[in-house]
Amino acid sequence: MKIILTGGGTAGHVSGNMALVPELKKHGFTIDYIGTHRGMEKDIVAADKDITYHPISAGRFVRGFNLGNIKDAFNVLKGIKEATKLIDEIRPDIVFSKGGFVTVPVVIAAHKRHIPVIIHESDFTPGLANKISAKFADKICTTFPETVSMLNSTKAVCTGSPLRGELLSGSRTMGASLCGFTDDKPVIIVMGGSLGALAINNLIHESLDCLLKKYNIIHIYGKSGTDKAYDGIPGYKQFGYVTNELPHLFAISDAAISRAGSNAIFEFLAAKIPMLLIPLPKGESRGDQILNADSFAKSGYAIACRQEELDADSLCKNVDELIHKRETILRTMQRSDIQNGTDNILKLIFSYCER
Repeated sequence: MKIILTGGGTAGHVSGNMALVPELKKHGFTIDYIGTHRGMEKDIVAADKDITYHPISAGRFVRGFNLGNIKDAFNVLKGIKEATKLIDEIRPDIVFSKGGFVTVPVVIAAHKRHIPVIIHESDFTPGLANKISAKFADKICTTFPETVSMLNSTKAVCTGSPLRGELLSGSRTMGASLCGFTDDKPVIIVMGGSLGALAINNLIHESLDCLLKKYNIIHIYGKSGTDKAYDGIPGYKQFGYVTNELPHLFAISDAAISRAGSNAIFEFLAAKIPMLLIPLPKGESRGDQILNADSFAKSGYAIACRQEELDADSLCKNVDELIHKRETILRTMQRSDIQNGTDNILKLIFSYCER
């Protein structure tokens, strides 16, 4: 069997695909990956020597009239041509798309060649790329149950989010060694997403004096890298973009401060790490993270804050509240019926390949 995985732009669009890889390999699939020429997905996929990576052209449409959309339209057309050529060469049995604008040409090309297509929508509301791709997909998987009603009822099914199994097998001993913490203060892990979050990074720096009185801090900056000015502070450990270390860092974390990207918050839920969520503001995104954060707060898994309402003092107060409520949140997480979506998605892939 042959499968093409596609997705790019952020680590969330790639990690969901990579969560499927171990079982796909066990079932004898040959795996090809289609992404962009310069996206972070290229480096992530390159770490697996069993996957062949193919870059194509891709556009990034902006809602409303925008002159850049004209150039992007040509890139999409070029991408469709390139993807069609790759599909003719690879002759896959199925295509699985995790999202991001690079996936649109791949999904269209696969549909044109009558190859089954399954796409996955991570967020509470569908993004523009998946709205376009949905018209050409055979099945649309969603993370949130509420999202199903926003899509074609004959195609959409709630599967949950595909999560990497290794995230739940970390070692507290390894985590403590990586961070060098020497006391028993609660550990707060800070994540701003794979591309980082400057506003959160600055807020943490402004709050360090307050936070470090009560907590140890793991600060994952993202792809932008760390700030050497904060090296060597007791109880504070910086990382850039992490991969193999992440399960061990999860294993020693008592709570998290994070953006509200779907993949990250479902990973925290699976790892039973209560969250203080600071979603991207509406003006910096289409508002999907705000909906994600509010959904998790309503479900009792997190406290949701608005970035524009936070300063060093209010951040510390919210962290204190999160730790105070930690046991209650953990009990709610334990009762959650939200499951790792990896198995559900794999069953769909296998069912289409058997037809």
